[in-house]
Amino acid sequence: MAFHAFRFWTRAVEITALAVAICFSMGASTPTSRLNTLSHMLMCQCGCAQLLGECDHVGCPDRDTELSMLSTGIAAGMTDQQILDSFVAKYGATVLAAPTTKGFDLVAWVAPFAVFAAALLGTILLIRRWGGLGGKAHSAATLVAESSDPADRERLERIRRETGSDGGF
Repeated sequence: MAFHAFRFWTRAVEITALAVAICFSMGASTPTSRLNTLSHMLMCQCGCAQLLGECDHVGCPDRDTELSMLSTGIAAGMTDQQILDSFVAKYGATVLAAPTTKGFDLVAWVAPFAVFAAALLGTILLIRRWGGLGGKAHSAATLVAESSDPADRERLERIRRETGSDGGF
């Protein structure tokens, strides 16, 4: 009896998950959702430095033209990549909101992480070096005791007496 109840609930969860997946996938292919998705992958070319779908300044000379170009591409049945390529052909690679992951554009993805890693490593090494200096500092008394030459010991002792310091920090 318990096995049948378990199978029932397992099937119910599977059917619910399938229904949710179908509902979400149906909305993903509508022209409105494609327009929204693609408009957030492109930059407005008016100079506002905003995404095309987010450009909100009044009287934008380029937003409506670009959105109609985008709608025309969707209505013509072009794929997302074909639409993006047509924008790149017309406006250049700067129209893309995110750089591609090919060729030199890959540097735009890698460089921030590489700079962060180098700065973190440099900071760690610097802190270790500073921390190690405290342990390596010798006082004049230690230097006097370690010196085997009597002339050096006398000179270090005289420096200690004249400066009134033991050489520590």
